[in-house]
Amino acid sequence: MIFDPAYFLFALPPLLLGLWAQFRVKSAFNKYSRVATQSGITGAQAALRLLQRGGISNVNVEMTHGMLSDHYDPGGKVLRLSEDVYNLPSIASVGVAAHEAGHALQDKSNYFPLSIRSAMVPVVSLGSWLGPIIFMVGLFLHGALGSSLAWVGVLLFAGTALFAIVTLPVEFDASRRAKELLVSQGIVSPREMEGVNAVLDAAALTYVAAAAQAIMQLLYYVTLMNRREE
Repeated sequence: MIFDPAYFLFALPPLLLGLWAQFRVKSAFNKYSRVATQSGITGAQAALRLLQRGGISNVNVEMTHGMLSDHYDPGGKVLRLSEDVYNLPSIASVGVAAHEAGHALQDKSNYFPLSIRSAMVPVVSLGSWLGPIIFMVGLFLHGALGSSLAWVGVLLFAGTALFAIVTLPVEFDASRRAKELLVSQGIVSPREMEGVNAVLDAAALTYVAAAAQAIMQLLYYVTLMNRREE
């Protein structure tokens, strides 16, 4: 399968999109990490202000290691910000921090796509690696048993593709909330929103690329099975 030309037709476009998205994220973040906010508010302070504005008192804001490792943990009610985002009073920092605070606001309001995504995590964690293995085993076995195993692998991996699709509205909505609140709360000025938009829009593109990659891989598996059964 490694040397199947069709594989590259399915895999190459989302791969290139993913590389372009990663380049845009790093470029935008590095650029606007060097541009201080007029308010002088750090990412951690911005996150706390937005949580308080949303009436959220049960979410802790913590610092974590790793570049752009920022995330919100709905199970632990913890908003974790990377060191630069946590400490720096930059446009990039407050943009990323506000985005993660947006997830906490989604959690409080029981935003349906976030609930679905959170519920899918255990299944996806299993299916994302087990699905391809079962598919490959089934693909190289002959007869009905091989076909059945391969389709089980396809179905398991389909959960990964569905998870990537569900993630899109979750991330887009969190950025929308972040952009609105940053201006309304006076954390950034309308002029500074150009930098916030650059960072968050680039980050959104990475989720689009991830969804495209999962969908194209799933379609490739289905294509192989259809070829096998012809």
